Amino acid sequence: MQEDSLQQLAQFVKKYFALSDKSTEEFIVLWSPFNALRKEVLTEAGAPEKYLYFILDGVQRVYALNQDGKEATLVFTYAPSFGGVLDAMMTSRKSKYYYETLTPSSFLRAPISEVKKLMLENAEVAQMINVGVSQALGGLLERLVELQLMSSEEKFRSLLKRSPHILTLVPHKYLASYLGIDATNFSKLMNSVKI
Repeated sequence: MQEDSLQQLAQFVKKYFALSDKSTEEFIVLWSPFNALRKEVLTEAGAPEKYLYFILDGVQRVYALNQDGKEATLVFTYAPSFGGVLDAMMTSRKSKYYYETLTPSSFLRAPISEVKKLMLENAEVAQMINVGVSQALGGLLERLVELQLMSSEEKFRSLLKRSPHILTLVPHKYLASYLGIDATNFSKLMNSVKI
């Protein structure tokens, strides 16, 4: 099972980041399997992000809480992709956000300290991480544009275009929070927008 998971990670890395075989092997040895139950907080606000995750199965979210305890869902992660609280991971600062499983989830995870050590030793791996972080930043900027410039219906349609399967994976209250719209309006969109 672990061998299959590591092979899946290696194929993902080769497909999207063009690492040499040697660099792929050096990267792959850092990873070990990890499973989490539904609604398990993997990273707490106020704690460091200790791991970089590769999602094999399940859905997770990064969310923030305000002083009144109101939640805002910021990011969803699901297979096959990397996960965790990116800014805390890269800056070694305590996280401002929570990383939580929404469904039972299977991962590979690598200690971020080991990933950073390998980045110093291997320029290809460092470049891969930099490209990955840049792509994540680009996605977040696109999301900010959506949140600030689009109507509720446009945000809903954009989400469906980008990730049509998400409606069956994520509870609608989290999708409404992610889109920055009221749950009642989200229900109306579900009933009125042709999917």
